[in-house]
Amino acid sequence: MSGPTLREASRVESTLDEVDLSTLTDAACAAILDGATLDWTYPPERGVLERYFNGLVHTPGRAFFVVRGDEGAVCGAGILAFPGGGTTLRPKTRAKLLRAFVAPYARNKGLGTLLVEEMIATACTRGAQVLDCEVPETCQAAAHLLEKLGFQHFGTHPCYQRLGGKNIQGLYFTRILSPASADPLAHEEPAPEAGPEGEAAFTLPTPPSPKSPVPMSDPAQAAAPASPERPRLALYPAIDLKEGACVRLRQGEMSDALHYSDDPAAQARAFAQAGCRHLHVVDLDGAFAGQSANGAAVEAILKATSLPVQLGGGLRDMRSIERWLEAGVSRVILGSAAVKDPGLVRQAARAWPGRIIAGIDARHGRVATEGWAEVSELTAPELALRMEDAGVAAVIFTEITRDGMLEGLDLDQTVDLAARLNIPVIASGGVGTLAHLRALKERACALPKSGAGGLGGVVVGRALYDGRIGLKEALDVLDGPC
Repeated sequence: MSGPTLREASRVESTLDEVDLSTLTDAACAAILDGATLDWTYPPERGVLERYFNGLVHTPGRAFFVVRGDEGAVCGAGILAFPGGGTTLRPKTRAKLLRAFVAPYARNKGLGTLLVEEMIATACTRGAQVLDCEVPETCQAAAHLLEKLGFQHFGTHPCYQRLGGKNIQGLYFTRILSPASADPLAHEEPAPEAGPEGEAAFTLPTPPSPKSPVPMSDPAQAAAPASPERPRLALYPAIDLKEGACVRLRQGEMSDALHYSDDPAAQARAFAQAGCRHLHVVDLDGAFAGQSANGAAVEAILKATSLPVQLGGGLRDMRSIERWLEAGVSRVILGSAAVKDPGLVRQAARAWPGRIIAGIDARHGRVATEGWAEVSELTAPELALRMEDAGVAAVIFTEITRDGMLEGLDLDQTVDLAARLNIPVIASGGVGTLAHLRALKERACALPKSGAGGLGGVVVGRALYDGRIGLKEALDVLDGPC
C-alpha cells in the first residue's frame, strides 16, 4: 500500500530548516550536473548553495518557491523576479520566472507543472500582467512545459551561453496574465495595492545571525522600522584610503587629494562614538591597481569598531571578495567589476546574498571604471537595472563631477535611479551642507511609498572632515520626519 501523497509547491517565507536546506541542495547539485541550471556549470560547494538559497528569502524583488515530492522532501525550486520601476521596455507590470528546476530523480511526476503554476498564481496576486521566462535550448523539457502552460515562444538568442566550447541558443517565452494588458510592452502601472498584499509587504526583513558576521541591514531600514510617513536614511561617513591615510579626492582625481588623518582606525572609532551606525570605506589605491592595496588599514578599521563596514576598491575576483567578507566586512562594493565582469557580480550575489552592492560612478551620466579613470558608453540607469537583475542588495550612485566639491548631490540622477529600482539607492558625491541633506530627505519623502527600493542613505566625506556638517545634526536630519 503506497504512502500518502505530499506533493506541494509553496513560497518560502522564512529561512529553510536544516533538513529542507539539505534536500534542496542535493536537488540543486543533481540538476546542475544534469543541465547546468542556476547559471552554474558545475555544482559549487554546499555552503555556497546553502547561503544562496537562504539568502533568496530576504532578497528584495524576489519570491522564492520550493516543490516537494511524494515523501515531502524538497526536490526543486524556482524564483520570481519583480522589477522595481517602469520603463517602456521594462514595465513594472512584468514579472520574470527565473531558474526554476526539479531534480532529475523527481521528474515526470507533475512537479514542474505544480511549481510553475504556483509561481504564476503568485505573479497574478502580486499584480503582474505579463510573465517572462528564458531557457537554454538544451532544456527542451522546460520549453515544452512552458508551452503547455500557455507561454508563447517569441524569440531566440543565438549566443545565449557558451557550454563545452559551443554556443547555446536561448529561448525566450512570455505569457499574458491579465486581459488588462493585451500588449506585452504596455507600461501603465497598476493602481497602488493596499493592505498586507500590497507592494510594501513583499520584502521580508533580514534577521541577524549570531553565527556569522552581521550583514549591513537594508539602508531603507537602517535603524528602526520606517513608517510610510517617515523614511529613514542611513548616514555613511566615508573613509577613503590612500597610502594608508584618510583622504578625500576632488572629482575623482588622485592628484587632487586632501589629506585628513594618518590613523584610519581612530577615525572609525570617532565616527562610532559620534553615533554613526555604518561606515563606508574605499581603498582608492586598490581601485586604480585592481587589487586591494590598503589591507592593513582596512583590518585596523575592522578591529577598531563593531560598526558594519561596506568596502570597495580593487575587488575584482571571488577570492578577494571572500577574504574581506570572512574578515568581518559586512558588504563589499563592486564597481569596475559591475561593468567589465557582470558574471562575477552575479556569482558573488548568489554566494553571499544581501552582502554585495554595486558602486555606479558616472561622469555626466556615463559610467566610469578603473578608479574613475575610464568612462564607458554605458549609462547609469542601464547598469543599475542590470545589477538589480544580477541580485545585488543595493546601489551606490556617485556623480563624479560633484564628488568632493561640496556643491550638492546630483539629486535628479539619484532620484531617477531610485524610482526605477526595487533595491535601495545610496546617494554619494557633493554633500557640503545640512541643506543638501535636507533636500535629499525631501526628495526621499516625495518618492512613492512602495517597493523595497527608494533612497536608502547617503555617503558624506569631506563636509564631515572639514566640520561643515556636524554628525549629530546630520543624523537628526536623515532620521527625522518628512
